[in-house]
Amino acid sequence: MAETTVVTPLASTHAPLAGPGAPGLRRSPAAQLADAFAAATAATAADAARAVAVREVPFLPQLGLRAVAGSAGAAALESALGVSLPSGHGNTTSGAEFTVLWIGPDEFLAVGTAGADASSSDRGPSEAARLSAALGEVGARTPGAVVDLSANRTTFELTGPSARAVLEKGVSFDLHPRHFAVGQAIATVLDHVPVLVWKTGEDAYRILPRASFADHVGRWLIDAMREFAVRELTAPGAR
Repeated sequence: MAETTVVTPLASTHAPLAGPGAPGLRRSPAAQLADAFAAATAATAADAARAVAVREVPFLPQLGLRAVAGSAGAAALESALGVSLPSGHGNTTSGAEFTVLWIGPDEFLAVGTAGADASSSDRGPSEAARLSAALGEVGARTPGAVVDLSANRTTFELTGPSARAVLEKGVSFDLHPRHFAVGQAIATVLDHVPVLVWKTGEDAYRILPRASFADHVGRWLIDAMREFAVRELTAPGAR
């Protein structure tokens, strides 16, 4: 008689995914660099005049918007956002929940504020649906478009007196305050990587690379900060 072998499937050792999109499993594109960012920041902290800090600001809602300025679609999006669309290159407009960056004549990026629950919830899809609904129903839709781009880019924040000097090592755009004011944002290239650079304060910048370039850009920033690290000097003859 032929021997029959019965194989019993092993029980899964993985817990079921919890909630929409399994928010408990979210991992930011540069999570692996958190300790390196903290170390690079601490290395410059002793010299306040030259200090620079870097961190990732993950999971910000980001919505790609398309609408012709002055059109009914633009008006519908502005009403839903609670803020007007910026009018030209480098400009941004800010409301309670979103800052809108000018990308092109009919293209914008709405970047949401960082909520306390950002690591466990994803506002992007719901906000995109809300704004899209403002354009009307299918068949009677006002020309325009809304796309959730929250997973497309991450955000790095660079702050401190040496923040501009760090960026100037890899950005060819003129970042001098007389040319690049607080509140402005531009699409440019950092070390051959397309990024958005947004000046949020006198010594504060946000850099938005695509998620697939996050590790490269994050490590580039750490390396560019080394010049400003404070090193202990050893007295002559000391061991």
